Amino acid sequence: MRVAVLTTSYPRFPADVAGRFVADAVQHVRARGVEVEVVGPEQFRHFGIAYGHGIVANLRRRPWLTFLVPALLASFVRAARRVEADLLHAHWLSAGWVAAKTGKPYVVQVWGTDVELARRAPWLADRVLRGARSVIAASTELASAAQELGASEVRVIPSGVDLPDEVGQEAVPPEVLFAGRLSAEKGVLELVEAARGLNLVVAGDGPLRREVPQARGFVPHGELDALYRRAAVVACPSRREGFGVACLEAMAHGRPVVATDVGGLRDLVVDQQTGLVIRPRDPLALRAALDRLLADRELRRRLGAAGRERARRDFSWQGVTDATLDAYAGAVGTMGR
Repeated sequence: MRVAVLTTSYPRFPADVAGRFVADAVQHVRARGVEVEVVGPEQFRHFGIAYGHGIVANLRRRPWLTFLVPALLASFVRAARRVEADLLHAHWLSAGWVAAKTGKPYVVQVWGTDVELARRAPWLADRVLRGARSVIAASTELASAAQELGASEVRVIPSGVDLPDEVGQEAVPPEVLFAGRLSAEKGVLELVEAARGLNLVVAGDGPLRREVPQARGFVPHGELDALYRRAAVVACPSRREGFGVACLEAMAHGRPVVATDVGGLRDLVVDQQTGLVIRPRDPLALRAALDRLLADRELRRRLGAAGRERARRDFSWQGVTDATLDAYAGAVGTMGR
């Protein structure tokens, strides 16, 4: 089987964090003997819109670039039409629209931001989702949202994670880690307020960088692993979350998480068992949860160990890749019907 992955975000060099979870999935599918070609921003003209803060944020920051979007999409469609593949795997609804324009069979995978934007143009999302051989969602909540937008049947296939061989030693004094995009929906401002006086480490960049002076910017994955290894607690205070890659990576490292009761985080964190779950947009509740964990090393150890086991059992790359290949086989099997 030949598969072409369509994506607007993909790593440009080994340490690049852009679209890393897409690249990881591609790597594991290739390891199973599937021929995969990637059609990403390096294969079509993106006019400088695709990277940096991401397409949506770039257009919000520089709205005059919006007039280039039709040219970007046209270039993307041409690149997708040139590729020889039995099936297209489109990441995000925008790439799904491109896949639909090629006339080739495709599956589309939704991740979160694309679904939020699609609510403003549900008729367009409906056409993309109904035209897909299969729809994949990274979380249960995204699956429900995709069905509301027109998908008839959705497979929940999360991102996978590799477990480190060992759990690292906590730093002294203990550190609270945030890893992710510095934007309002990630709850980073609530965290900055809640963590006053604590040893907060912030790995990430984004439009709120000036309001998070301790932020280190985007950190290469190897360096991020080191931050997970030394963290006492990982905070995931999102206002909304399609999946929650940082939360899953923290669990794989055996770190307890404080997560909000939203979106894909609900699929990852079991309150009082693998972490502490709080209401979103609530700095007081966030501070109380952080203080509770920082004051109790045994609780951190217990929750972290349970989270690591959950990551191993339910989010291994082997299981995720099995489910992805099953989705491909089902999509290809419908062609003659």
